[in-house]
Amino acid sequence: MSETTATTTYRVDGMTCAHCVSAVTTALSALSGVDEVVVDLDAGAVTVAGTSSSDEAAIGAGVQEAGYTLVGRR
Repeated sequence: MSETTATTTYRVDGMTCAHCVSAVTTALSALSGVDEVVVDLDAGAVTVAGTSSSDEAAIGAGVQEAGYTLVGRR
């Protein structure tokens, strides 16, 4: 049985520049089950697609590792 791919958008505090986008994208892309990461800097949002895109604990840990704060889902 294959896992279902989902897309979830999260609010992230602290992102202000292109380096922030790169750091969050790199950290979340390294997570198992994440296929795509799209950061919207202006909205302070990160959209994650993949089999683990709704695993808020894992996404939160990745965001924190990059130096930012996961606020919740949008």
